[in-house]
Amino acid sequence: MRRVPVPLLLLAFVLTACGSPSSGWAEPRQMPAPVGSLRPGFVDPSAPPTPEGTITPAPGSWDDVHPPRAYRVVLLRKGTDAPTTALVTAVQAWASSFDVDLRTVVVGADPIPDITRALDMHADLIVSAGNDLIDPLTVVTASHLAQQFLVVGAELAEPTHNVTAVDWSGASFRGEGLGASSTYDETSFTSTRCDAAIRAGAAAVLTGLTGIVVWLR
Repeated sequence: MRRVPVPLLLLAFVLTACGSPSSGWAEPRQMPAPVGSLRPGFVDPSAPPTPEGTITPAPGSWDDVHPPRAYRVVLLRKGTDAPTTALVTAVQAWASSFDVDLRTVVVGADPIPDITRALDMHADLIVSAGNDLIDPLTVVTASHLAQQFLVVGAELAEPTHNVTAVDWSGASFRGEGLGASSTYDETSFTSTRCDAAIRAGAAAVLTGLTGIVVWLR
């Protein structure tokens, strides 16, 4: 058996490491098809939501829709407050339940480079958790229309068609200096509410109902 010199083995290792993406998946791809269908009551098929419109789905009408295995999701998180932590926990549990390929980017003091790093990872969906991400996302999302975003527990004031949000009474922050449709209430970020938010929001994105606000009752 021919022996390969150690220096050549080391060189091969370096080239392989450099050639493989360390921060994300290899290539962007078409949005994978969802598993399952929305139940009646999620949206009125005779009156589909308008861009930037709000729907109020019936509770549980999203339960039959979930992502296919190895659905690629990047979780953007900023903050260690109780609401953000509750949202992150819910996203992680959802990902585990459906074999989602979840990767997390913890956003630092300067959010734009970290959001850009998430964009470079070619995710099927970028999920945002934390009010401090809303203003930076407003700057970035309109310039990356091919990338789907899901904001849980907050919303962008003027979202483009690639930004979907899930809100409820107590969680409707729209950015610094802007009014909201409800008073902010940290105690509204219960595990049950956060779990429903990621599931309902993901169901909306997977079924093509994007660029809207999903308001949970």
